Amino acid sequence: MVKPLSFKGDKPKKRKRARAAAATTDDDDDSKDGSSSKQLRSTTASAAAEPIADDDTWVAADAPSDVSGPVMFVLPTEPPAALACDAAGKVYILPIENMVDANPATAEPHDVRQVWVANRIAGTEHFRFKGHHGRYLACDRIGLLSAHSEAVSPLETFALVATADTPGTFQVQTLRDTLLCVTSTTGAASATRDEVRGDADTISFATTLRIRMQARFKPRIKASKEEKALAKISRRELEEAVGRRLDDDEVRKLKRARREGDYHETLLDVKVKSKHDKFS
Repeated sequence: MVKPLSFKGDKPKKRKRARAAAATTDDDDDSKDGSSSKQLRSTTASAAAEPIADDDTWVAADAPSDVSGPVMFVLPTEPPAALACDAAGKVYILPIENMVDANPATAEPHDVRQVWVANRIAGTEHFRFKGHHGRYLACDRIGLLSAHSEAVSPLETFALVATADTPGTFQVQTLRDTLLCVTSTTGAASATRDEVRGDADTISFATTLRIRMQARFKPRIKASKEEKALAKISRRELEEAVGRRLDDDEVRKLKRARREGDYHETLLDVKVKSKHDKFS
């Protein structure tokens, strides 16, 4: 389930788990038995892991396998703009306001119309992209984009191909093997206007899009934060678990074991070593 979109600067909402953690801490302050101490440590570990779910920063998707949850398509326009849609399902280009030094690699959405929720279609390498209004991005047979449909058909189905020579960029391909691209048209008074179509048949700068995504949905970042959360155990807690003082190598070994999932086996080995050292 995708959580509601949040932007930088939003005041974080107090989560139910955080309230429960606070209540547990109060209870532990009143209780002095060993079981309460264990409960407090468990609550603290849960609270340490909580920021993973609240990470509202935006990062680059590096591979199609990264793409999940809220995403932003950064178009190769000057200045950089994003693919957007309105409540009526019209797809258009919306300038990006959140960037550092006009660098598209730092772009973040400032408007919910710039955000699409990406989902991989089960059993395939294809994606669907849902707009803020609950309808899917589609490309018709002549290359016109829209977001009117509440159901997914071949018109609402896309593939992502990572650009070989430009990391962090992609070609967005329809099932007809055409590509999304930015085109320029000249209107009244010789004014030039950019638009996005889905009828390009060759890869070019105009078909090369960046995909930005929320950090909490990126697999490698999520796994890294979970590993850090698991590693957050103090030397004192480790020494209490073993029953003696530990040297630096033993502390590192036990923390690594917590990250890698074999903590209890490693803890037993360290305890057994303590007994051998005692009677040797």
